[in-house]
Amino acid sequence: MKRLLTKFTKVGKVSAFGLSISIISISAALSLGISPSASASQFAIVGGKVHTLSAQGTLDEATVLIKDGKVEQIIAGTQSPLGYERIDAAGKVVTPGFIGAYTALGLVEVGFSAGQVDASTTNHPVTTIGAAVDVSYGINADSSLIPITRMEGFTSAVTGIEYSDYLFKGQGAVIQLTDNDPLLKARAFMALSVNNSSASDTGGTRGTLWVALKQALNEAEYAIDADLSPTQPWHGMISRADAKALAHVVQGHKPLLIKADRKADLLHIIALKQTFTNLKIVIISGSDAWRVADELAAAQIPVIVNPEYNLPGAFDTLGATLANAGRLEQAGVKVAIGIETHNIRLATQHAGNAVANGMSYDAALASLTKHVAEIFGMQQQIGSLAPGMRADVVVWSGDPLEVTEAAEHVFIGGEPINMQSRQTLLRDRYLHLKQDKPMVYTRP
Repeated sequence: MKRLLTKFTKVGKVSAFGLSISIISISAALSLGISPSASASQFAIVGGKVHTLSAQGTLDEATVLIKDGKVEQIIAGTQSPLGYERIDAAGKVVTPGFIGAYTALGLVEVGFSAGQVDASTTNHPVTTIGAAVDVSYGINADSSLIPITRMEGFTSAVTGIEYSDYLFKGQGAVIQLTDNDPLLKARAFMALSVNNSSASDTGGTRGTLWVALKQALNEAEYAIDADLSPTQPWHGMISRADAKALAHVVQGHKPLLIKADRKADLLHIIALKQTFTNLKIVIISGSDAWRVADELAAAQIPVIVNPEYNLPGAFDTLGATLANAGRLEQAGVKVAIGIETHNIRLATQHAGNAVANGMSYDAALASLTKHVAEIFGMQQQIGSLAPGMRADVVVWSGDPLEVTEAAEHVFIGGEPINMQSRQTLLRDRYLHLKQDKPMVYTRP
């Protein structure tokens, strides 16, 4: 096996650009310890400690069977049925694929690029408040951030607009971190921000922002039964396209993500839920959320946190503390972790730090998987391991919340991914320089 792997590695180095698809597939299979002659759709991950995040709980030694892109069965013990490619996970940890809870993956490569960045939006006549914007048209599966992220055990992500001139940041999507057909759920949520910068952009004060927000939601409620065809008059503050998009939000068909940190803003959001009772509100960031944890729990408002906030870096974050996630969990708030794009892979470390500061281990794992799926209505597909679920599965060298451990095998939709990215290719290229020519003159 070692000789064969060496042989194909050498072939790849001789002609990286002319390498055939068959050799790439064999090389990828060998790097995963899988025989290239076996079925590509049936795998048995054997003997690992399996965190199912489902009714089966955690099994200290179990086998996960994958067939036709789905989890077929999870069996206690080390049984390995015939016809399945065996992947030895003894002494390792198996989890569902992690989910980036709030990112711009697939929409941005270099945020300050002089070229096109689909993670930001400016004025256009189709919308007056930004609600009609739909990011699903801008997702690019060729982003180098995708293989970098999935190698770290993240198999899907929530993605949306980062910067907007409007009150709303439009409709975001849920994607799988694959090279083709990444879209799992279009128009999966609506997002906006009510923090200092957003108030500055919306009339210069929260007094304008909140009036505009309530007006937009009231008009959207009216639009549910209104004729919004071009032949009929519409005199709302929001455009017809905005009204159609927001109508789904006020009916509770998709969550409304609101970025807020300040206690006063969080209390306004809770009051908003009491006025518009069908809203499925989710708090983003929420550094002061622990201060109103009981109220958030009573209103059934989840929080996607960055548990690393520890200092009052602004007037909005006076209550920042590493204990935020743990205190929210103890109050009964559903907590998710993972607010980043270029470094969403660090969410595992953030979850580990949250455990070190009061969050339970099980809740920390759920914050990266099950809770994210539930927030976005994807719990029947991703976020846990159970028969019939998408086979988004990760085999870890050890505890995934420990920074010294890493993902060794990653399956997305039942297919093993090539554990390679632009970063690893650059690392390997410059790791051992044993030649006279500078690397700039040498083709890989």
